Amino acid sequence: MAKIKEDLKYSKEHEWISIDGDIATVGITDFAQGELGDIVYVDMPSEGDEFSQDEVFGSIEAVKTVSDLFIPISGEIVEINESLEDAPESINSDAYSAWIVKVKMSNTSELEHLLDASAYKDITG
Repeated sequence: MAKIKEDLKYSKEHEWISIDGDIATVGITDFAQGELGDIVYVDMPSEGDEFSQDEVFGSIEAVKTVSDLFIPISGEIVEINESLEDAPESINSDAYSAWIVKVKMSNTSELEHLLDASAYKDITG
């Protein structure tokens, strides 16, 4: 069974988000990494890129598939996890430590559209 952390918000597309002030840290869930299998590459945006909620901001390549990444909140990318360039498989080891991007949120009311841990458990079965 996939690990789901109680203190995070989730998207229906299997991204997690943690909030610290106006900065959101985004990664993929343990459920998502389990479905993808062995991750071999993460295509990330550049710092300064801006995205609207639910827009594709990158992709994850696994041995058996490539999956789009959807930004769970609108904003500007302020940091990317450069360690994923050399060790994308760290997402498989601990999906909740291996964050992908940090976003300066432009519309915090969008957080209301995200799922809490209980609702995310419901969609992952």
